[in-house]
Amino acid sequence: MTQHDLPPGMTRAAVATGTHPGYMPGFGNDFETEALPGALPQGQNSPQKCEYGLYAEQLSGTAFTAPRGQNERTWCYRIRPSVRHTGDFAAIDLPHWKTAPNLRDDIVSLGQYRWDPIPVPEEELTWITGMRSMTTAGDVNIQVGMASHVYLVTRSMQDEYFFSADSELLVVPQEGRLRFCTELGVIDLEPREIAILPRGLVYRVEVLEGPARGFVCENYGQKFDLPGRGPIGANCLANPRDFKCPVAAFEDREARSRVVIKWCGRFHETWIDHSPLDVVAWHGNYCPYKYDLRTYSPVGAILFDHPDPSIFTVLTAPSGQEGTANIDFVLFRERWMVAEHSFRPPWYHKNIMSELMGNIYGIYDAKPQGFAPGGISLHNCMLPHGPDRDAFEGASNADLKPEKLEETMSFMFETRFPQHLTEFAAREAPMQKDYIEVWNRLEKKFDGTPGVK
Repeated sequence: MTQHDLPPGMTRAAVATGTHPGYMPGFGNDFETEALPGALPQGQNSPQKCEYGLYAEQLSGTAFTAPRGQNERTWCYRIRPSVRHTGDFAAIDLPHWKTAPNLRDDIVSLGQYRWDPIPVPEEELTWITGMRSMTTAGDVNIQVGMASHVYLVTRSMQDEYFFSADSELLVVPQEGRLRFCTELGVIDLEPREIAILPRGLVYRVEVLEGPARGFVCENYGQKFDLPGRGPIGANCLANPRDFKCPVAAFEDREARSRVVIKWCGRFHETWIDHSPLDVVAWHGNYCPYKYDLRTYSPVGAILFDHPDPSIFTVLTAPSGQEGTANIDFVLFRERWMVAEHSFRPPWYHKNIMSELMGNIYGIYDAKPQGFAPGGISLHNCMLPHGPDRDAFEGASNADLKPEKLEETMSFMFETRFPQHLTEFAAREAPMQKDYIEVWNRLEKKFDGTPGVK
């Protein structure tokens, strides 16, 4: 991408030779970047006077006293301090964006559910107005749990900006291309990529190719991190170098602008007379990322049995209870299946975690029928689920030669909390009322004769 690709008035930094002209590689790195030469102070964070008449300001993503390996903060050098980016707040209503706790006695969340792709309506919808919440879990007020959403975007935000004080957002596109113009730089995003937008980060979302539809995991708890590889060792899964952080880019633009803030599940707007995307330089480790899911290197069984889906974890948000995540983001992509004398698809099971799945493209091997790209399923905690009859019969009688699953990419937002349906999910979204029947055709095969299979 060249500087000419940027929105009018936005200036981007140059970066080192060998990297993408708009991104810096590495997950959890301590980055530094400047859009004007000399804008970034050296040797200290808060000089008495900053170059270009800039203001120094820190954005903290963790408590000041968090352990060094977990401490996240970024120093920003901006045209105006962010206290100038807000005025009086006025409450607004975004009826389709829900936050936990969102418990409804008149909605039953106990069950196995599946939805057809949610159609993108004809009306103009921005990133803010086009968010459709499907499930909520936990409690935002004590910073545990999550929500899952589908975004439907047909129009760019114009002189309009957003940030969430509640959560970081994991964005999974399924159709269309979006641009996230953030305080710390610009991220362009398309299907088969994901983005992570930290809490407190101000941004504007533009449509590069629309309409756009995708999925969002709203994380109220500890930040997403790369999972420990344990015995897998130093390589495979998601490699840190494949995460890309944007270089500095800023707008110096006077225009009446609306800033929408999500705080404790409620939305407020404030009006200012300029763009808040005015960070000319920054350094730190609290920043947005993008990641190409096609660079994810899956590992699996190479002799027998189907492994636990946890080996496909891309990102995990810890809960404080070791080994039990607040959220896991799990990816099922193209891969070889080679296990001998084994049932290769996922097995039947009940799980303490609740699992919301989305299909980005292709066919998911455990559900070859009815789970279309853009579709969603929910299997709540301790409710049984697994392959439908066609998948079971096919895998039970297949010739077990090496087989490559191709043209498939699905994911899972998995949490230790029960996921509660929103009113939209229960009453407006295209729920497959007969989904539970996919298991009805599973036959009793029991025969007490020894050796009969």
